[in-house]
Amino acid sequence: MGRRKSSDTAQTTMNSSNNFEGSKIRFQDDDEEEIAGYSSNLDDSIVAVDKGSEDVSMGEPDFSFFGCEGDDDKTSADYYFDSYSHFGIHEVECSHMADMAKQIVETNGLSDVVTVLKGKIEEIELPVANVDIIISEWMGYFLLFENMLNTVLYARDKWLVDDGVVLPDKASLYLTAIEDAEYKDDKIEFWNNVYGFDMSCIKKQALMEPLVDTVDQKQIVTNCHLLRTMDISKMTPGDASFTAPFKLIAERDDYIHAFVAYFDVSFTRCHKLMGFSTGPKSRATHWKQTVLYLDDVLTICEGEAIIGSMTVAPNKKNPRDVDIMVKYSFNGRRFVVSRVQFYKMR
Repeated sequence: MGRRKSSDTAQTTMNSSNNFEGSKIRFQDDDEEEIAGYSSNLDDSIVAVDKGSEDVSMGEPDFSFFGCEGDDDKTSADYYFDSYSHFGIHEVECSHMADMAKQIVETNGLSDVVTVLKGKIEEIELPVANVDIIISEWMGYFLLFENMLNTVLYARDKWLVDDGVVLPDKASLYLTAIEDAEYKDDKIEFWNNVYGFDMSCIKKQALMEPLVDTVDQKQIVTNCHLLRTMDISKMTPGDASFTAPFKLIAERDDYIHAFVAYFDVSFTRCHKLMGFSTGPKSRATHWKQTVLYLDDVLTICEGEAIIGSMTVAPNKKNPRDVDIMVKYSFNGRRFVVSRVQFYKMR
């Protein structure tokens, strides 16, 4: 369903001091001159809105509606591992690519240096009691899709020495809002009248499914809000489920058709700070961005704010899927709305 072509994953390197404790880093966008720093405690689960702003507490999450009758009993685990055997996805994991990796090691005369173990992390036995470093590319769309983070945390707790390093060790999830009238009209509103037939029931389903695509930075209407920063070296599996408030302030007069989520990751334990961003202002990556279309079209004026919260949790039936609930309210000069929307990444 992609609209635009994207280049391969790009990695950004920046100079910084060796002490990264107590700071949150957002990696530099292409059109920015400096790194934006967020002075805060890395263990904080949410970022508060500006002092004096409206209360963004939106109540407790409820994902009970996701247990729809008639869902396919087949889980994503049934097809997950073989999907990674495609050569376009560079995994050395519990797939046939592990066999290819062994052959590469042998061909290059590195069998006495590199050992490839094939199997699930929860089931394999290592030839050593502990490890010093764990490196894993676990990030999925919307950062948490596929739920691979818990596997990294399992390996960390089982094998990593006390002063060991997990790389990447920080991951941050952001939210912004965009104008996207052309695509929404073409792919979402289309179902209201299909050659004279009302197929709006399909529209409701389409709205619930986030779109993974590359967003043009010119579409961005508001600021970008930091929802959550995860410290992979300290967090627990339950920390991947959270509710975070947000406040998006319009930077121009425009219409808003969707929220857009993206993430940054960083390697703060290296001798030189490294990382990359998947944001729309950065070089395109294969993660692209995650677009969540709204029921309404918000007419917003510069300086007006959308207040809300986002709740994220693994799907109870299919943990590799992600359930998202967004509560938002907007009280503008030309439009007023308060709504709850549910999305399911699968």
